[in-house]
Amino acid sequence: MLLEGLKVVDFSAYIAGPGACGILADWGASVIKVERPGGDNMRHVFQDLANDLGANPTFELDNRGKRGVVLDIAKPAGRDALARLAAGADVFLTNVRPVSLKKYGLDDATLRKANPRLVYAVITGYGLEGPDAHLPGFDVTAFWARAGVGYMTAPKGAEPFLRTSGVGDHATSLATVSAILAALYERNSTGEGRLVQTSLLASGVYLTGSDLAVQLKFGRVASVRPRANPINALANYYRSVEGRWFVHNPRGSGGGWEKFCAAAGRADLITDERFATGKARRLNAALLAAELDAGFAALPFEEIARRLDAADLAWAPMQLPAEVAADPQVAAAGAFVEVEDGQGGTYRSPAAPARFPGADLDRRPAAPKLGEHTRQVLAEVGYGEAEIEAMFADGAAA
Repeated sequence: MLLEGLKVVDFSAYIAGPGACGILADWGASVIKVERPGGDNMRHVFQDLANDLGANPTFELDNRGKRGVVLDIAKPAGRDALARLAAGADVFLTNVRPVSLKKYGLDDATLRKANPRLVYAVITGYGLEGPDAHLPGFDVTAFWARAGVGYMTAPKGAEPFLRTSGVGDHATSLATVSAILAALYERNSTGEGRLVQTSLLASGVYLTGSDLAVQLKFGRVASVRPRANPINALANYYRSVEGRWFVHNPRGSGGGWEKFCAAAGRADLITDERFATGKARRLNAALLAAELDAGFAALPFEEIARRLDAADLAWAPMQLPAEVAADPQVAAAGAFVEVEDGQGGTYRSPAAPARFPGADLDRRPAAPKLGEHTRQVLAEVGYGEAEIEAMFADGAAA
């Protein structure tokens, strides 16, 4: 496995931090998930769902293949144990507020003084510096709202809407994995680790970077148009006679104009004076969209798909989650992995988004139960049986 031998301490909760460590675990790292008494909040968010299914798929996604430890850093023995874990690790990842970590002697400077090779990764909502660095941040606040993702996703004038969790978190997970691997590569040359930090805010800015680059250069950026009034009618969603949506993305300056009209059964539009040039099509985009709407709305989806594929046009169906789960191409792309269910079987879960031909994994262990490996891990770092029992009795471990 690619990261075999890499030791990671995951002292984070929710999604972004556990997700980053989950990817490292999928790629072979040995990850110890350290939770406070009561556990990661994500264990409980979908408690009703977990009771129905016997598992929590959302928690499992980001925590499969890890070993689980419970330590109370408010107690000296608990924070000493966490520091001892970090002293033997390659990576320490956390999204606990820096002020709390410094209070308990678990900050970057302290842990890296004891272990100079440690890569210390911090995930925050808004970064480590600036007037709002201290604020709590979640996906929907720091990434979706403040970074402008929500505004640049909805058509102009639409009311703000909430979306399901995890998009910004998992984008930040990927950024964090990249930062950690870059620091580990640097360590090969210097022999020393470093502090790396990512934030939901910066991830959101980068994810919308193509638009923000225009904003930064020219002082303005085009807003998202409603489907009926597109900037370019060829770059738009259309619907079949059964009501199935698909999207087309034009290529090159012509964008497959003639082929797209033919696919819609509207070859007559090619010679229509309103759409005879690229400029005319832009000026009359709303009219053109309406004409194409009428054409595609008279055709079965399978026929539309056949025509678009035959014309080698870039398009895709607008799929529901259930359709994604059943899509053979999604499976062939390596987007799913089997996760052990603890009862001798497995269930499918999203895979880390990279493939390593010849080293791909098709099965991952389940996420740990709360405190499942506490005694085992403490013993591995030198605690005797009596010391471990004393920590349990004191509540420093569980």
